[in-house]
Amino acid sequence: MKHTRTRIVRGSRNVFLDLGFPPHEAAVMLLRCEIAEALRKWIDREGLTQAQAAKRLGVVQPRISEITCNKVDKLSLDYLVSLCAKAGLSVTVKSAA
Repeated sequence: MKHTRTRIVRGSRNVFLDLGFPPHEAAVMLLRCEIAEALRKWIDREGLTQAQAAKRLGVVQPRISEITCNKVDKLSLDYLVSLCAKAGLSVTVKSAA
C-alpha cells in the first residue's frame, strides 16, 4: 500500500478566503453568514416557524427560507442588518487596522 503525505495548512479564519475568493468578496460573504447565523439562532430561540418569523420581521417567508438555508448570496448586508434590528439583535463590526 502506497503512503501519501497529507499537507495540513492553517486556515485564515475565513473559509471563503481559504476557498480562493478575493479578499473583499470573502469578507462580505463571511459577514453575511455570521449575521444569518444570528438570525437563525433568534428564530430557534423564539420558537418561530419560518412564516411566523417572516410576519414578525415584516418580510415574505421565502426570504426567511433563504436565511435558514444559508443562501446569503441572495441577501445584502444592509438587508440582513435591518432584519437584525427588527429582531432586536445588535450588529457590531470590528475592524482590525
